[in-house]
Amino acid sequence: MPDLQNILNLSASGMKVQASRLRHVSENIANADTPGYHRKTVSFEEIVDQGVKTGAVTTGDVRLDNSPLKEIYDPGHPLADESGFYDGSNVELMIEIADAREAQRSYEANLKMFDQARQMSSSLLDLLRR
Repeated sequence: MPDLQNILNLSASGMKVQASRLRHVSENIANADTPGYHRKTVSFEEIVDQGVKTGAVTTGDVRLDNSPLKEIYDPGHPLADESGFYDGSNVELMIEIADAREAQRSYEANLKMFDQARQMSSSLLDLLRR
């Protein structure tokens, strides 16, 4: 039974970090047209308990992508300089969509693993009751 509990904990931590990742991807997509916006990325770190790797993960630091911002030519924009350019964002929608899809599929895989462990636990308890 402790192994099934570990599986539940591992898959729950996986779902939690993928949900966080989706939240940051959503922020990036929402701010794709915001001048000066830098894309956010989140890293994952393995949880270590008393020097032993548990296999569970947590979110690490949120980092800003330092790739150059797009220069947009619009002389009528209030942020435009004397040459008519202003800094856009460095969000690429295709990359964000791919990241969102990957996070969604990882979340679903963790959810299936969680459900399988839950069903196995339930079946084991049913057998023990007989």
